[in-house]
Amino acid sequence: MNDTAAAILKATAALRDGTEKLRFESPVHVTYNPLTYAWGPHEQYVRTYGNGEKSHLFLGMNPGPFGMAQTGVPFGEVDAVVNWLHIRGEVGRPEHTHPKRPVEGFGCPRSEVSGRRLWGLFAEAFGTAENFFRHNYVANYCPLIWMGATGANITPDKLPAEQRAAVDAVCMEHLLSLITILNPHTLVGVGAYATQKLRDAASRLPGKSFTIGTLLHPSPASPIANKLWPERPIQQLKELGIL
Repeated sequence: MNDTAAAILKATAALRDGTEKLRFESPVHVTYNPLTYAWGPHEQYVRTYGNGEKSHLFLGMNPGPFGMAQTGVPFGEVDAVVNWLHIRGEVGRPEHTHPKRPVEGFGCPRSEVSGRRLWGLFAEAFGTAENFFRHNYVANYCPLIWMGATGANITPDKLPAEQRAAVDAVCMEHLLSLITILNPHTLVGVGAYATQKLRDAASRLPGKSFTIGTLLHPSPASPIANKLWPERPIQQLKELGIL
């Protein structure tokens, strides 16, 4: 393992432990932290692809219930993780689970559309994962996924202000560490939330200069993504000089 991957893993372990200490109240019913129960595949992802400084950092918001929540890999749709990223590993279970959101690991039968679209885009544009990760890296701002009493997903921006501030304190520290370690010149938020977090981080690194851009979020809840994927994100990658 090289120095970059080791530094990322050290920062990620601090993120894992810091977020694991947080406690959440209504409307949150259950919280999953894939960095605790799916650390093995995540460590494999970092060791394999966090193998040096990168020109471009892509940042997502937080895990989806059928992606990273199952595999421990950002945007970790099972098929993409196994067949494009070539990662498999043992996945445990959260201490408390919601019956409508079981963690089945690499046996999860559902496909996360966001992950399938994002990794599919990179596969189309770069061919192999090795080609993509030569100059690029993908991470999430926050490793936690929150569910309400019905099992519905709760996004970080919907948390009460005090709880949101506690999450930001831990996650922003990790993001600053990640940017410092990878030393990218281009920061790309996958969606508006992640882009704002990158802008916040850049403002705390006054000695560095970045190009900051946004990639259309691949969520199936986005009518624009449903209509314009992958043509619009390919255009955005070209505008940012990544393609």
